[in-house]
Amino acid sequence: MKYMLMMFGDAESMQATASKEWIEEMIGFMVQLDKDLEASGELVFQQGLADPGAAKTVRLQDGLPVATDGPFAEAKESLIGFWVVDVESEERVLELAGQIVKYSGRLEVRPAMDAPPDL
Repeated sequence: MKYMLMMFGDAESMQATASKEWIEEMIGFMVQLDKDLEASGELVFQQGLADPGAAKTVRLQDGLPVATDGPFAEAKESLIGFWVVDVESEERVLELAGQIVKYSGRLEVRPAMDAPPDL
């Protein structure tokens, strides 16, 4: 079963509140997690994302797409990285989420669909 694990946070406030040692520990954990998931064959894809200040939002205005600077929502936290994994069970993905949440405080786990739902 494929799942997306989505990590939310705010790099600016993390850097202001977390120690350098904690940030280095977190980065080391993420690097090792990626290696472990790749070695086990469970990693489909992973990626960290740039700061939300680099984001663009595209909306329709008068039927035309218009791009504006910034994230889509007025929120302090945003999606900062994700993993797509292919694991044997929900139990396994929740085990992985339990490891990651130590560094994010909040993690969303969502099944990935291979096709649209039947109508």
